[in-house]
Amino acid sequence: MRIVVPVVHLTLHADRYRIELKPRPRRSCPDCRGAGGWWVDGTNPEMEACGCWSDRRALRVPLLPIRAGWPDEPPF
Repeated sequence: MRIVVPVVHLTLHADRYRIELKPRPRRSCPDCRGAGGWWVDGTNPEMEACGCWSDRRALRVPLLPIRAGWPDEPPF
């Protein structure tokens, strides 16, 4: 069972392996207006993260270890 709940400016993610609190973009931010960032032009356009959420730390509490027998890649 997996639970994801938005909490103020944080997102709570909980499953059997971890509890994780991650920052979310603020809707009231004057720079990004809740989008979380903006696109930077150039030869390779990429998204620049806004400081309203990217400067804040995430909290992760591991619960159960992930079994080492699980493959990281698909079987085919």
